[in-house]
Amino acid sequence: MTVDDRIPFAVPDIGEEEIQAVTDALRSGWLTTGQNAAAFEKEFSAELGDPSVHSIAVNSATAGLHLALDALGVQPGDEVIVPDWTFTSTAEVVRYCGATPVIVDVDPVTLNIDLEAAQRAVTERTKVIMPVHFAGLAVDLNAVAAFAERNGLRVVEDAAHAHPTTCNGVRVGLGSSDCIVFSFYATKTMTTGEGGMVVTRDEALAKRMRTMRLHGISRDVFDRYTSDKPSWQYEVVAPGFKYNLTDTAAAMGRVQLKRAGQMRDARASIAARYLEAFADLPVQLPVDAAEGSSHSWHLFVLRLADEAPIGRNEFIEKMSALGVLCSVHFIPLHLHPYWRDSGDLQESDFPVAADAFRRAVSLPIFSAMTDAQVDRVIAAVRELLG
Repeated sequence: MTVDDRIPFAVPDIGEEEIQAVTDALRSGWLTTGQNAAAFEKEFSAELGDPSVHSIAVNSATAGLHLALDALGVQPGDEVIVPDWTFTSTAEVVRYCGATPVIVDVDPVTLNIDLEAAQRAVTERTKVIMPVHFAGLAVDLNAVAAFAERNGLRVVEDAAHAHPTTCNGVRVGLGSSDCIVFSFYATKTMTTGEGGMVVTRDEALAKRMRTMRLHGISRDVFDRYTSDKPSWQYEVVAPGFKYNLTDTAAAMGRVQLKRAGQMRDARASIAARYLEAFADLPVQLPVDAAEGSSHSWHLFVLRLADEAPIGRNEFIEKMSALGVLCSVHFIPLHLHPYWRDSGDLQESDFPVAADAFRRAVSLPIFSAMTDAQVDRVIAAVRELLG
């Protein structure tokens, strides 16, 4: 089997319209944050369903999470609650602010944050809770909002997997949380190559994040360089960051945004085929969204049961030999040396995440998958586990 015959874990769904949009941006002579980025922000708010919300384009979801915590005033001495079952960026941005990430276990069904575990972790220093919508299945945001109000906390949603997703009939991005952060990394449900978007209803938070994403400068670079009057003066009002999104990336994002619903539907169709095909196998299947909500299916994660004929690692190796590349989401934070040692984390404190890690495998799911590729994945899984 050649490399070209293998089914990749993920492939960006890029077409000629995206290529043309990037080409046009290159030919415009304006490459950094400019009119495409500004239009992308407005179009993103409109696509969510509320043009009045503030959307701030950034060069990564990690940058967006950092900006959100900074805007909320997170500082040394503060604590931020994050789930164990997530990528390291969710916790590392807390360290960027000099604060302490307090890592808690997750729900055994959804692998989203366990709010009971989070409640036990609240102290007088807790300032923010940062739930993650794992794989594109939204956390119960009504429950999160009630938790935050009860404990006097702010909420930043790590929605890197969750575009487009709804929760209780409301789009993720339009709820009551202080900030919601999306990712447009190459493997996500829509992509700009690298990039992200922060959404907030709070004008003061939006102003702070717009200033801090570009060195703490009080005037947007595009405004300064496109003014028809001399406009070289600007003021640095805070020690900011270099987190702006380029216009070439935004140009791609504008096209991807128009296709986001169609690409989500393609992923949902693949997930439905997997759920049906694997229902009789010794695995725990991922749950679909409840009625009134939707799932973006950024990931499709199986958990192998005790009675499966092979373990997770051997399964991944054998799938590769059959030409299907898989992955694991996630290696929980408590198993990484930095988080384990700096937080004195014990595996016994995270029984759900620890058990899930031993069993979890992410199957290929991307909107450009062909029916033939899906058939091959199904056949390979059934050959190994049937």
